[in-house]
Amino acid sequence: MVLAMGYGDEGLRLSAFKYRSAELNRAIFEILAIKGPLTAYQVYKHIRKRKEFEGKYYSVVNRRIRELREQGYLKKAGETRTKAGFQASLYELTAKAYLALLLKNINFETLLERINEKTALALIAELVKMKGMSVF
Repeated sequence: MVLAMGYGDEGLRLSAFKYRSAELNRAIFEILAIKGPLTAYQVYKHIRKRKEFEGKYYSVVNRRIRELREQGYLKKAGETRTKAGFQASLYELTAKAYLALLLKNINFETLLERINEKTALALIAELVKMKGMSVF
């Protein structure tokens, strides 16, 4: 799956891409989207290769991964044995994470131009189910 990783202001401002953790979350998402399931330490090693994250501590990356998992953006994909002989969890992106990446970059005007009636109705039905959502 190829993802456009531009982060302009066209899309939604989702909680995963706000506040101080936004850039680190984006980097974690990008690494897992490209590399596939990795341990927290493997993600950390990839993060540290980026100039803007050279001084980032493992504990910060590990905490971000745990929080993203609690929020439903990451899931445990299995376990692997580390060099030290311990079992480490492998993490991968959930469908929610891929959707968040797509929504972050989507231009809703273009979406409305391309969407068909059946898909529009299905989207309306889901949005109306949400608490407090109405067309009026």
